[in-house]
Amino acid sequence: MITDPISDYLTIIRNAIKAKHLIIKIPQSSIKKEITKVLYNKGYIQDYKFDEKSKIKGFIKIALKYNKEKDPAIVSIKRISKPGLRKYVGKKNIPKILNGLGIIILSTSKGIITDKEASIINIGGEMLCHVY
Repeated sequence: MITDPISDYLTIIRNAIKAKHLIIKIPQSSIKKEITKVLYNKGYIQDYKFDEKSKIKGFIKIALKYNKEKDPAIVSIKRISKPGLRKYVGKKNIPKILNGLGIIILSTSKGIITDKEASIINIGGEMLCHVY
């Protein structure tokens, strides 16, 4: 059985939002750290903190973002590329999520970036997930 740490990460976030949790704790890895930074920079999460004491088995603490009516900032977060079926996209074929209101997180040769950043630097990559 193939385990997918990115799918696990996204599922933990999805479940925490449904349960209205404010803070969640996720096992850390370098790719999860980069995805967390992108989510923070785009305003989908309120704050995050990496456990720097233990580099091997640390945790990421994420403060989820809600508005005054307790509606989450993340309405949908879904994995696109999976271990059994990778989805790559060229620089000219990057799809738009909700006509540009959502983001696609890409893994590129320049690191983990959003679809808008990939369009600016004219690069494609593996589509990890979409968020809106």
